[in-house]
Amino acid sequence: MKLSYNLNLEQTQKLIMTPELRQAIQLLQYNSLELNEYLSMELQENPMLEMENPPAGDLESLTIDTKEPEIDWKEFIEKYDDISYKQQIDRNEKEHNIEAYISYDPTLREHLMSQLSLLKIAELDFKIAEYLINNIDDNGYLIIPTEEIAKLTKVSEQKVEDVLNIVQTFEPTGVGARSLKECLLLQLEESTDDVIKKLITNHLEDIANNRLIKIAKENDLSPIIVQDICDFIKTLEPKPGRMFKSNSDIKYIIPDATIQLVDDEYIIIINDITGPRLKINNFYKNMLKDGGDVKATDYLQDKFNSAMWIIKSIEQRRQTIYKVVESILKFQYDFFKVGEKALVPLTLKDIAEDIQMHESTISRATNGKYVQTPRGLFELKYFFTAGLSSAQGDVSSTSVKVMIKDIIDKENVKKPLSDQQISNILKDKGTNISRRTVAKYREELNIPASNLRKRI
Repeated sequence: MKLSYNLNLEQTQKLIMTPELRQAIQLLQYNSLELNEYLSMELQENPMLEMENPPAGDLESLTIDTKEPEIDWKEFIEKYDDISYKQQIDRNEKEHNIEAYISYDPTLREHLMSQLSLLKIAELDFKIAEYLINNIDDNGYLIIPTEEIAKLTKVSEQKVEDVLNIVQTFEPTGVGARSLKECLLLQLEESTDDVIKKLITNHLEDIANNRLIKIAKENDLSPIIVQDICDFIKTLEPKPGRMFKSNSDIKYIIPDATIQLVDDEYIIIINDITGPRLKINNFYKNMLKDGGDVKATDYLQDKFNSAMWIIKSIEQRRQTIYKVVESILKFQYDFFKVGEKALVPLTLKDIAEDIQMHESTISRATNGKYVQTPRGLFELKYFFTAGLSSAQGDVSSTSVKVMIKDIIDKENVKKPLSDQQISNILKDKGTNISRRTVAKYREELNIPASNLRKRI
């Protein structure tokens, strides 16, 4: 076999992932908070970039009138003819202070420490109580064993238990418990009904699984009485600390787009906060035109190209999000008019074909993006639902969930419907859905099974 070298000229098409293209894809995938964080870094590093000024109307509203007001000195002197006289202050007049309108919600730890500071206890007990409070989670439960606290504080475990009993008397009732059973019993500390305490102690799992007949037989009680007791127990607070502000960071959702109903027509508005307007700094742009130092010119030219690409990418991102929201509005128009029942099956491919873009682009444009609508705030991915066959055509899984919830709300609580019976009802209505799918959707709706919904 003879080997030889040949030169062949052929024409091919390739997509080269340039840094600029990678940056544009990255900007499209960012949510509003990530985008603003990225742009703030770019504004610090790139002198060519700057934010556009607000509209003229906003500037006029922010303008401070520096012109001194004209004073009628004759009227002023007639009113205050005695300069030695000082007008008496009315103490009954209510002062309007901006601080009076600012609310502060204490954390659970701050609330417990404020109660601890009012007690007159020994210094050692105070330190143990403070250590206990610092180890109570946001739900109000003690997350560290008392024996470990005893080792760390170098005291007896009984001493820690005694101090814990003091902490457990604090508000909210049930705080400092080590288990759900202890939390519920603490809330019944002042109750004289021993039957309720007995059921919590011995049958908490049976209560959760609605085994009323079993509880009634083992305690020689009427099933109706057991049901009333279980209803009362379910009114107790299982997480006493959740009414207080959490120590975790609060995350806010900023919608990327807004759909407003104006004169029976839906209008799409892209939020400028999620994609702020940028422009080139005039000072450095003129410096680039004038030339001068070669190194400075090269530096500014590089920053200018980078700034222009960012501005172009931001504008392209705005247009892509607008097109996606516009297409979703077209496909899910009945949802905005009627509600969840009118949601139709929708996929990324449907939107991609409608606006002539790739599915991956649609996926990036909808990832972490939210839209404010007359029906509430929704993530864009909410409108993409799987389809199920029905007599009227394909229906979305969300609308099927609404139908399942309506059926369960109207059922006889003494004879709740099983998943198979719900499946049969939906089939009679023209929606073909299996028992397993009904069970899956019911669990997603946080609706318990039929045996847990049964009432006596």
